[in-house]
Amino acid sequence: MVTGGEPGPPAADIVITMGCGDACPVLPGRRYLDRPVTDPKGAPITVVRGIRKEMDAHITDLLASLPST
Repeated sequence: MVTGGEPGPPAADIVITMGCGDACPVLPGRRYLDRPVTDPKGAPITVVRGIRKEMDAHITDLLASLPST
């Protein structure tokens, strides 16, 4: 149970942030990847699709870098 605003136990060894920089909470012993993303709010669909494609590429690269289990 999480109380007092404290984070619970980490569920992953890799934490991916999306542009929060130093404002992101840091959990010791984790690998952090910062992937700044353009805010899609109010953007035309062509821009949103570009953002989606960029995020997909980041995920594909991450998956390729992980050791197989």
